[in-house]
Amino acid sequence: MKILDACCGSRMFWYDKNNENTIYQDIRKEIFDIHRKHVDVNPDILADFKNMPYTDNEFDLVIFDPPHLKWAGPNSVMKAQYGQLDINNWQDDISKGFDECLRVLKPTGTLIFKWSDCQIHIKEVLANIKHKPILGDKRGKTRWLVFVKEVD
Repeated sequence: MKILDACCGSRMFWYDKNNENTIYQDIRKEIFDIHRKHVDVNPDILADFKNMPYTDNEFDLVIFDPPHLKWAGPNSVMKAQYGQLDINNWQDDISKGFDECLRVLKPTGTLIFKWSDCQIHIKEVLANIKHKPILGDKRGKTRWLVFVKEVD
């Protein structure tokens, strides 16, 4: 099985932070301490989720946990851990990210999407993408949705 974490950040939700089947990707590489919290963003591949360097249909599973903040202070722990969206382009960026994740996913492969409703509600996200989840949780601030790539 070949897995891609397209926005790995500091791999916070991984039990096995060095899973041998996984490529950990992020747009940034940085290690620092902020407000007594250690943040270590150390991806295998430096790349933008909107333009990934992989071939079509390469992965069995893709995890897409993009930044979910439109605004954050310069010394924000949340910004340090999760990154920040372009406030003027977030809808287009998320839509491009979904398209890229599905491009690199094998037919009938699974895309797991994680989102926090803290600044942008999941309904706004789903209204700006052309893909529909097959299942996911429907309550809470942190949302997990599952998508399956349709066979052409």
